[in-house]
Amino acid sequence: MFLGVDYHKRYSVVTLMDERGEIFHQKRLNNDPWTLRSYAKSLPKGTQIALEATGHWYYFYELLEDIGHKIHLAHPLKTRAIAEAKIKTDRIDSTILAHLLRADLLPTSYIPPRHIRDIREVLRYRASLVSLRTSIKNKIRAILSKNGITIKKSDIFGKKAIKELKGLQLRQCYRVALQGYIRVGEVIGELLKEVSKWIEAVVEESEEARLLMTIPGIGYYSALLIVSEIGDIRRFPSARKLCSYAGLVPSVHSSGGRTRYGSITKQGSRWLRWILIELSYHFVNGSTRMRRIYWRVRDRHGDNTAKVAVAREMLKVIYYVLRDRRPYIED
Repeated sequence: MFLGVDYHKRYSVVTLMDERGEIFHQKRLNNDPWTLRSYAKSLPKGTQIALEATGHWYYFYELLEDIGHKIHLAHPLKTRAIAEAKIKTDRIDSTILAHLLRADLLPTSYIPPRHIRDIREVLRYRASLVSLRTSIKNKIRAILSKNGITIKKSDIFGKKAIKELKGLQLRQCYRVALQGYIRVGEVIGELLKEVSKWIEAVVEESEEARLLMTIPGIGYYSALLIVSEIGDIRRFPSARKLCSYAGLVPSVHSSGGRTRYGSITKQGSRWLRWILIELSYHFVNGSTRMRRIYWRVRDRHGDNTAKVAVAREMLKVIYYVLRDRRPYIED
């Protein structure tokens, strides 16, 4: 049996059909836990389920996973393109999802195992803490700017900088805000220490992450982020496929027999693309070969393009380190 699920925020429409395409039922379900769980448990054993990877799919996916069903997460853009070509509609509803799954035409998105999804959640949490801390730093600098004050310390939340901030003589309105921001920053700092300890403990248990830390510039957080975003390296047959997944390959435009290469596609994992570009300078500083690549591209195309080129080369290195399960050694 094949089930298509058109999942919305408050309700879902489900269509159940057999291998011949005969519809057994089509229902609208409220998205409360009891209703969804009861319906999922009532499905025939072996039912395959198609769920589109948009909106609020995450909760229903894990609920179905807990019960033991086989779930196929439909890739939204590719599914819509196939539906438009085969069924002449761009509306991806539950019936179309079930038909595409039954006909083995459903393009799917990769879903990592639950423990990897859990790691991703913690890493996203850390990233949000860093973003909050940066926002607080900017607010503190804005207060200082309004009072014509410059703090020369590179880390505004360092011990010396905090001591200097607390000793400033400001009007009450600024003093109240500044003291509050300092307290918030200190709390965020403690939370970052806690989550960093968790990340380090997980990395110690991950052979892949420890291997990645042999590459110049990669630390605990970036190693675990890269591992969690890539998942099983065996799903990529080549380094280029991995670069494509990260959106680090040039876009291609063909017209009139001519092919033109544009900027990177920026499709795929934005987190993987982001961390690689962030790490590119560190990789350049730790690798003679990368330094040559960086300066060659920078002289011709500028700094941003050079960073992307280094990020792409770095991802190729990561691919071979993970595929061959060996530490990084520069040629």
